[in-house]
Amino acid sequence: MKILIIGGTRNIGHLLALELLQRGHTVSILNRGRTRDDLPEGVERLRADRTQPDQLAAALGSRSFDVVVDNAMYKGEEAETITRLLKGRVGHYLFLSTGQVYLVREGVERPFKESMYEGRLMPAPKPETYGYEEWLYGIEKRNAENHLIAAHERDQFPFTTLRLPMVTGERDHFGRLYGYILRLKDGGPILVPSTPNYPLRHVYSGDVVRVLLHLIESGAGKGKVYNISQDETVTLDEFLELIGSIMDVSPQIVRVRRDMLEANGFVPDCSPFSERWMSELDNTLSKTELGITYTPLREYLTRTVNHYLDNPPPTPLGYVRRPAELNFYTQVIGQVEQLEP
Repeated sequence: MKILIIGGTRNIGHLLALELLQRGHTVSILNRGRTRDDLPEGVERLRADRTQPDQLAAALGSRSFDVVVDNAMYKGEEAETITRLLKGRVGHYLFLSTGQVYLVREGVERPFKESMYEGRLMPAPKPETYGYEEWLYGIEKRNAENHLIAAHERDQFPFTTLRLPMVTGERDHFGRLYGYILRLKDGGPILVPSTPNYPLRHVYSGDVVRVLLHLIESGAGKGKVYNISQDETVTLDEFLELIGSIMDVSPQIVRVRRDMLEANGFVPDCSPFSERWMSELDNTLSKTELGITYTPLREYLTRTVNHYLDNPPPTPLGYVRRPAELNFYTQVIGQVEQLEP
C-alpha cells in the first residue's frame, strides 16, 4: 500500500514508518523538514507547512494514497483543508487526536468514554492565565474532529480518529519519563504538586503503532472514534514506585503546594504527570470492536526505563533547573519538616 505520514517523525511516526517499510509498504512523509529524521533514504519526503493550504496542495500534487496517518493536525481549518485536498484520493485517513477533547467539557467524570464527547464546553480562560493554551489545544482538536465527522457525513470521507492520553515510550522527545528517571538517579526528592492528584492512565508508543498497523492493514474503524489507552490505572506514587523498583531505587516523593512550585517556575517540569490537562481514557471500545490488546504497564516501563539507562538521551530541558529544586527543598521544605514534631 501507498501510505503517507504527516508530521511526527521523531516518535510514533518514526516507529510506524519503520514497521510499514518492514512489511513492504511504500512510505512517504510530509512535514516542514526542519527536524532531521532517521528514516531510510528510500522514504519519499514531501515538504510543506501544513498550516499553509497552498504549500500543502503543492506538496501533495495529484497524488493518491491508500492510507494517510496524520500526527500533526491541530486546528479545525487544517481539517477542512486536508479533507478538501484528499477528497476521493485516500482510502483511509487516520487522525491522532487527544483525550483533552474531554477535558474541555463540563460535567464529565474520569475515566472518559467515547460517548462523553457531546455536551457543554468550558468557557475560555483568559489568554494570560494558566491553562489557556491547554484549553485551546483541546478545543481546536475538537474542531478538527468535528470537521472530519462532517466530511464523513457529507462525502463519506473515510476517517478514523484515535484519542490518545499521555504517550510514554523510548522516543519521547519531551523527556518526561526520563526527567523522573534522572531525579530517581540523583537520589534527591521528587517535588510533586499537592493538587491535582489524578490517577495515571497513559499509553505505550509501541501500542499506538500496533493499533495503527491494525487499522491500516484491516481497513477497520472507518467513520469511528476510539480511545487508545493502557489497561492499568495507577496513582503517581505507584507509578514512581514501579519505576524505582526497576531501577532498585526508593523514590522520595514530597508534595508541595502548587502555588509555591508555580512561583518558583518548577511546574510542570518537576512532575509533568501531575497536570490537570492529563486525560484518563476508557479503552473498552477499542478492545471490543477492534480486538486490541495493550502491553502491561510493568512490561513496557521496564523496557523503556532500561532503554534510557542503557542509551542516555540528551538531558531534557525539564531537568535543567534541578539544582534550584533541590535548593528550594533544602531552604524551604526541609526547614518546615525539621520543625514538625
